[in-house]
Amino acid sequence: MAMALKLLKQLRGPSTTTSTILCRNIRPRFSNLRSTIRLFSDAPLSEPLTTPPHQNPHSPSPSSLNQYELAKFAAIAETWWDSEGPFKPLHQLNPTRLAFIRSTLCRHFGRDPLSPRPFEGLKFVDVGCGGGIVSEPLARLGATVTGVDAVEKNIKIARLHADLDPLTSTIEYRCTTAEKLVEEQKNFDAVFALEVIEHVADPAEFCKSLAALTVPGGATVISTINRSMRAYATAIVAAEYLLHWLPKGTHQWSSFLTPEELALILERASISVQEMAGFVYNPLTGRWSLSDDVNVNFIAYATKIKASNL
Repeated sequence: MAMALKLLKQLRGPSTTTSTILCRNIRPRFSNLRSTIRLFSDAPLSEPLTTPPHQNPHSPSPSSLNQYELAKFAAIAETWWDSEGPFKPLHQLNPTRLAFIRSTLCRHFGRDPLSPRPFEGLKFVDVGCGGGIVSEPLARLGATVTGVDAVEKNIKIARLHADLDPLTSTIEYRCTTAEKLVEEQKNFDAVFALEVIEHVADPAEFCKSLAALTVPGGATVISTINRSMRAYATAIVAAEYLLHWLPKGTHQWSSFLTPEELALILERASISVQEMAGFVYNPLTGRWSLSDDVNVNFIAYATKIKASNL
């Protein structure tokens, strides 16, 4: 354990401050990327490690689903609300994710960030909601929330937990996909996909669905892991094999996207990235903080391009 903590400390990167949210306007960084970033429209980033579960030929899954990834999360669905279980890292990260969301979306929608319910009257969808650990805080902040997940066990756990609180019992949980919501012509003021895109089979198609669900001028928020050597060392070697925070095999390094790749994929789906921030873990305090270091975990806030600007 001491060796693992030493490794994490060495890989933390620059020190950060928690007094302010450190977000960056990243648009100038991506002006010369078209010729250098690999494309994702032709094939998944990697093949499944094992044969995926049998699919019903009469109910084909949308192209962005990765059945192998769904099976992994179905196996640990009952532990979503165990803050010391496999999802402990997400529970620790959640307050920092929500700080970024609250700051950027209050500014986007012209809401008071000091209000207890700044998202009153807004419709949000949490794609890949899991057990609802993001959907519930968003509902408490006043939003009308729909949580969707392709794993039925996740949705059952999310519904049971949400019903324990009148403020979250209004969440509409559905076992479905972003693609099927698009077919139903659903639209939302803000679309969230947090720690999801690294588990889909086709990131480009997935982002097209997120764009279709976002109203023109609406917001899209995505968080994921950078495909960097530091991310490999911390998110896989340390988190899965040394510290055992996550089950082994939770992540595949080749499925991660760099910030530049994510921004370009979103741009091709008519979503323009406005700000990006990194998440940095302090092993001494056990806390996450927002940073301008996006080398490992990062989150992006983007806006749906209005039709007049296309």
